[in-house]
Parts: sequence; structure tokens; C-alpha cells
Amino acid sequence: MLDENTKVPEENNPSTPQNSEENTLETVQQEKTIQEEVAPEESVEQKIVKEEPVQEPIKEEVIIEKQSSEPVKTPNKAIDEIDDEIAASSEKIEHENLEDKDYSNLSLEELVAELTILVKESPVQSIQNNVNNIKNAFNIKFGEILKKEKAKFLEEGGNIVDFQYSDPIKTSYNSILYDYKVKRNEFYAGQENMLKKNLEAKLALIEDLKHLIDNADGSTMYKIFKDIQTKWREIGPIPRAKYNDAWRTYHHHVERFYDLLHLNNDLRDLDFKHNLEEKLKLVQKAEELAEIEDVNEAFKELQVVHKLWKEEVGPVARNDREEVWNRFSEATKKIHDKRHEFFKDVRSKYDENVEAKNEIIALIEAIDTSKNNSRADWQKSIDEIDLLRNKFFSIGQTPRNVSDKIWTKFKAATKKFNVSKNKFFKEVKKDHLDNLNAKKELIEKAIALKDSEDWDSTTEIMKKIQADWKKIGHVPRKYSDKLWKEFKDACNHFFDRLHKRQDAGNKEQLEVFNEKKDILKNLKEDVEDDGKDLTLDDIKEYVNDWRNLGRVPFEMRHIEVKFNKLIDKVVETNDDIDKEEVEMIKFKILVNGYLEQKNYRKLDSEQLFVRKKVDESVKEIQQLENNLGFISNIKEDNPLVINVRNNINEYKDKLEIWKAKLDYLRQLEY
Repeated sequence: MLDENTKVPEENNPSTPQNSEENTLETVQQEKTIQEEVAPEESVEQKIVKEEPVQEPIKEEVIIEKQSSEPVKTPNKAIDEIDDEIAASSEKIEHENLEDKDYSNLSLEELVAELTILVKESPVQSIQNNVNNIKNAFNIKFGEILKKEKAKFLEEGGNIVDFQYSDPIKTSYNSILYDYKVKRNEFYAGQENMLKKNLEAKLALIEDLKHLIDNADGSTMYKIFKDIQTKWREIGPIPRAKYNDAWRTYHHHVERFYDLLHLNNDLRDLDFKHNLEEKLKLVQKAEELAEIEDVNEAFKELQVVHKLWKEEVGPVARNDREEVWNRFSEATKKIHDKRHEFFKDVRSKYDENVEAKNEIIALIEAIDTSKNNSRADWQKSIDEIDLLRNKFFSIGQTPRNVSDKIWTKFKAATKKFNVSKNKFFKEVKKDHLDNLNAKKELIEKAIALKDSEDWDSTTEIMKKIQADWKKIGHVPRKYSDKLWKEFKDACNHFFDRLHKRQDAGNKEQLEVFNEKKDILKNLKEDVEDDGKDLTLDDIKEYVNDWRNLGRVPFEMRHIEVKFNKLIDKVVETNDDIDKEEVEMIKFKILVNGYLEQKNYRKLDSEQLFVRKKVDESVKEIQQLENNLGFISNIKEDNPLVINVRNNINEYKDKLEIWKAKLDYLRQLEY
């Protein structure tokens, strides 16, 4: 910034001393704003799209005409910072942003509709905040859908590296967002053009001002000068890189003009007085800003004040310049120092963030995946990593000088985990291919057997094939549905045929049930009339008739229980019937029922049970005979001896029955 005393010496007075409004302040380095001090960190999975294109500097050079007597300007930290901020804001076009809205409760379809309306109907420069809010809401909602789809994909046996998901609503969203970016880039390209034209216009005004000074005409020069000033203010923004140079050059020639304006002192003094009043107002405003608590707001307002000082208010009388400038620069320095302290506190918090982020990185590095042997183990580790990643990004920013180092450490830690994870899933993928081949073999077997007429053996084979299918693990998702359909169709084809055959058999079994009901009714009547007259031959006849009828439907087997109970009742009430022989008859009925049902598992169990009873009976007899040996000196008519011998005989009778049952079972062929 060119101070107000950087002038061409007055004509005919080359020794006139030059004062500087800025020579009393310290020379220090310009402090960067917090946005410059802290490097933004990008997500692992996302790249930040810059919302404003970078403006290339316009190539025209602004030449500042140096005068031999111009003093060397002393840099000022606070003033330089303001100059840079004003230069940055100089190329921004003022516009009204649309009112921010909360889009968090809208559905994906509603968000796309809102985005479409914004892009098509609103100025592109005014919708950035709303577009960003929609993007945030959309990404959160779509991210939840994506997470569920990914979990479903993994549950079905998919490999994480193969996961893909598309949605028409996402395609529409991307299309509208692309249109927005095209319009935005076109807008900024137009702005750059306008900045260039505005710079050319201001440079032309500087040339007009120089021409006015070089061809001074006392009668009209002041009016022309005022016209130039008005035009200068009316010209819009110019490129940031050229702003300060253009302003200094313009201000230099303005002061040259006022040096010539001694031809009309009254007019000049009137201008000086007005400018002093305006500058004192700006000084007072700056001093008020120095007292407010919100340093960022104060700094923002101070930029406006400085811009008015530079662009709207002209020079003041020489004897007032130093005093008014010192007050203004002192207020500026006070705001600058408060802001510097504020940023110092902020930087200390960023140092705390460094420690917190390093702790998160250490936790990621400490995760042990060496014992992860299943998808569930890895999913647990993945969830743990995701939780730590979210904590890492939620911590906040770190100082620029260490942010790259921290980011590199974080990426290295997550990369180590991802390498192990990908190695596991590659092996899983190989297992999936092996499972695929195994399932294809089972499908071939099922298809080969689906039309078989060998019902009994094929049924058992098909059941085993189904059991084997369940034991095989996951296959690649793109094959799983097709394979399952082929396998299910083959199995269903066979079992549908089997069920039709069984349905026909069930009709026959229902007739058997009705006939057995008649037999049961006749037996019941005989027992109620006089069960004692029934002989063993009668019982055998009833049993043979019952057995020859065959099986009844599964859900009607209770009639078998009723028949057996009725036979037991006959035996219990008739002492003439051999109970052991009836026991064998009932046993044969039971075993033959298992044979008819092809329930070979029950037959095997029955044979094991009978063998166990044979062994138990033998052991009991041996034990009782041993006991007799201990009481051999006791008389045979002793009640104790009699009781033991009775028990031995009873167990021998039972042993004969169990042996007969076992012999019968051994004779069966199944």
C-alpha cells in the first residue's frame, strides 16, 4: 500500500521533506490467516472438489512510475495483511446467497428434485452453500444404503474387492451435479474475463490522469479529475494480483494532481477538509473495532474500512496526514495483534489435535489381525478400523507443518491393515471357486437322478445330496442364484414325483385304517363279551389279520397302540394264554411295522436294545448265583434262598424271551 506522503516533490521546491505514515511501525513478517496455516485433510475415499476455480493472473503489467525523491517504504505487518485481504476480495463479485435450508429430512428423490430446481432456476454464484448442504445430506443417506448393500453382499459370500452397487437415483444426482459444475465453471470463466476488462479500464483511467497532469488546464482540470475519480470507483473488481499495484499507481498520480492544484487553493482546501472529516470517521470506526471481542468479525470489518480509506477518500492536508495516519495504523495494529493472539491459541489446540491423531494411528497399528481366520473375524476388525478412522477425521485440523507427516502415517497404518485384509479375501475367493466346483458336481448328480424310478434308494441319495449342499460354503455372488435355482429345480422335480406317488399310496393306507378299525371293533366286542374264552389261536388270528392289512397313514398310528393295549388286556385276564408267546407276537408286530415303513434306523436301535437286555439278564443271573454261593450253608427251604432262586428263574425266563427276539431280528434281511 502506498502511504499518503509518497508524492512527487512540489514544483520549484525540491527540498520539501517527505513524511511517511507507515515509518513508525515495526517490520515483521505477515501473519497468515488460519485458513492458510492449517492444511485441509482429504478423506481416504473422497477427494475435495474445489468450489472456485483458480484464477490465473492477467498478464498485463501495471507499471508504477517511481520518482527519484520518493522515500523507501517501511513494511508494516498489520497494514500488509489488510492490503492482501483487500486484494483478495477485490476480484470477488458481490452477490446474495440463497437462504440456507435444512435438507437432512428429505429422501434421496426429494434431494435430487431440490438440486435440480436450484441448478436450473437460481444464479449459480448464489447456490453454493445450498448445493453443499444437499451434497452432505445425499452422501449420508446414500452412504447408509451403500453400507447395508455391502453388508448384504458380504453375508451372501461376496468378496469386498468385487463389490459394486448402482442406483438410478445416484445416476440422476451425478448428472445434475455435473450440470452445476459446468455452469459454475462457465460463470467463473466469465468473471475472469470481466476482471481483465475492468483492469484494462482502470489502466486507461491512469493514462487519462497522467495526460491531465501533463497537459494541465486550470479552468477544466478539476472537473475532469473528478470525472476520473468517479469512473475509477464505478469500475468493478479487478484481478487480485494486480490490485495493489494498480491502486498505488493511481494514488501516486492523484497526489501528483493535488500538488498541481495550488492554482486553486480554495478548491483544494475544501477537498482536504472533506477528506479529513471522512478519514476521521474511518479512524473512529477502526478504534471501535479494536475494542470488540470477536476478532474475526473485527478483522473482516477492518478490511471494509481500509478499502474505503484507499478507494473512496482522497488525500488530506500535509500537516494532518501523519497524525490521522498514525491513529488509523495504531487501531489496525491493535486488531492485528489481538487476532495474532487468537490464532496462537487456536494453533495450540491444533497441537493437541496432533497428539490425539497420533494416538488414533497407534491404535490402528496395534490392531492384531494374525488370528483372523473367518469372515466374521475380519468384519469385526473392519468395523474397528472404521470406528478409528471416523474418530481420526472428527478430531479436527492440525498445523500445516506436520499435517502431511500425520497423513502419511495414517495412510501407512491403514494400508498395512488393507494389505492383510485383501490377502485374506483373495484366499476366500479361491475357496469360493472350490465351493463353486463342488456345488456344480452336486447339481449334476441331482439332475441325473431327478427322473429315477428307484424311489427308496434315490430318496436317500437325494437327501444326502441336499445335506452335502448345506455343508458347502459360499460361492461367488454372481453364480449363487443361478446355481441354487438349478439345484432346487432338480431336487423339487424328484420330490414332486415322489409326493404324487405317496399321495396315491396314502389313499390305500386310509382304506387299511378303516379295515383295522373294524378289526379293533370286533376284538373289543369279543373282549367285552367274554375275554376269558379267547384262546391263543384267536389272538394269533387277530394279529395275523391285523398285520396282513399293512400300514396306516403316519398321523393315524394311534390305532396300533389301541390294538396292542387290547391284546395286553386279553392276556392279563386269561391265565390259559402263554404270556411269553404273546410277547413275541407283539414284538413281531412292532418289528414288522418298522420293516413295512422301511425305518431301518428303528430296527437297528431295537436290535441294540435287545442285545443290551440279553447282557443285563445274563449279568443279573450270574450275580444272583454268586449270592447263593455265599449262603450255601443255609437250608433250601429258607425264605431268602427261595427268593433268590425265584429271581434267578424269572431272569432266565426273560433271557429266553430276549434271546428269541434277538434271533428273530437276526433272521431279518434289510
